[in-house]
Amino acid sequence: MNILILGSGGREHAIAWAVAQNPKCDRLIVAPGNAGIAQLCECASLDILDGDAVAEFAGENAIDLTIVGPEAPLAAGVADRLRAAGFTVLGPSAEAARLEASKAFTKEICDAAHAPTAAWARFTEHAPARAYLAERGAPIVIKADGLAAGKGVTVAMDVAEAEAALDDIFAGAFGSPEVVIEEYMPGEEASYFFLVDGTDILPIGTAQDHKRAHDGDTGPNTGGMGAYSPAPVLTDEIARRARDEIIRPTMEEMARRGTPFSGILYAGLMIDSGAPRLVEYNVRLGDPEAQVLMMRLGGQALDLFQACAEGRLNDVAPTWADDHALTVVLAAEGYPGPYTKGSEIRGLDALPEDSHRMTFHAGTEARDGRIVATGGRVLAVTARGASLKEARDGAYALADAIDWPEGFHRTDIGWRAL
Repeated sequence: MNILILGSGGREHAIAWAVAQNPKCDRLIVAPGNAGIAQLCECASLDILDGDAVAEFAGENAIDLTIVGPEAPLAAGVADRLRAAGFTVLGPSAEAARLEASKAFTKEICDAAHAPTAAWARFTEHAPARAYLAERGAPIVIKADGLAAGKGVTVAMDVAEAEAALDDIFAGAFGSPEVVIEEYMPGEEASYFFLVDGTDILPIGTAQDHKRAHDGDTGPNTGGMGAYSPAPVLTDEIARRARDEIIRPTMEEMARRGTPFSGILYAGLMIDSGAPRLVEYNVRLGDPEAQVLMMRLGGQALDLFQACAEGRLNDVAPTWADDHALTVVLAAEGYPGPYTKGSEIRGLDALPEDSHRMTFHAGTEARDGRIVATGGRVLAVTARGASLKEARDGAYALADAIDWPEGFHRTDIGWRAL
């Protein structure tokens, strides 16, 4: 098979690493890729938001399966354009991708499906939003309605923090000035991942990530500073309830509306007193959750992705080892605020890479034989182990071997489970 993966981050490196292990994979291209991905397979310069350009590239390179990594191309309708041109693609339609692209749309779907989630209200003007906030008080959750690269959500523990979040959104910090204000849900958060082919749903793993920048879950929210899989809080019974009470009703409501979902569905869940409630949906693998899921799935990920894209999920099921995986994100000092680009990262050549240890690149670039940091989240050092402690120790051994004074990482990934 000739396979095209769209994206340039740690998620896409992890997907490419897993796909490349499957003997079905004859040729693998990632567009645009990054410095780490370029060491694994071909990279191509391509505007992944331009559906016509992607379809033309797929035709020229006889692509058998396209895997869309990030959310922006999905919201832009790239999967629709590929399907219209006759290509097999893993990723939902633009209409179905609204489950991530619009927080208000997701809440409306949940209400219609009677899927448990937080009470909410949507506002397009600042004054009514401030009045609602004054009435509700804190703690409370403020969400930019559209895509915000994981940074448009504020869990405000006081009214002043919530007001500041509203000010940012209505000043246009996240594009369109629309906001969803939600009830604060106490509990422990976890992620549950599924493949959906429009009819059937297939669970493909659980994970927990760490959103806050610093140890002890302190500091500003980020796109994720580390993750581990499986998530102990998602017991068999809670996972069953999440499937039956949240995921299936949502998918049935989407189909009822004439916009069936096909692709990867990521459900962020809040677990409190044994009951799951939906925090949010994403329509692709998470980052850094993809790193731990792909580390555990390995080459079989391609078989699962292909079956989903071809509408035959009933034919496959993941085979899980009794293992754990943990990833630690190395980020540029200052992230998620202002940070400096271009610093050199040393020691990567000496790191082991095998089925149990891998350094996935996110914001990197090769310059004159050096690897330099070009993003906020730059690397994700990832390890598998028979226990979560073994996986954690393996990941931190990789982190400690990297020479990058301009970077930082948390030292307590996995602390909830350990």
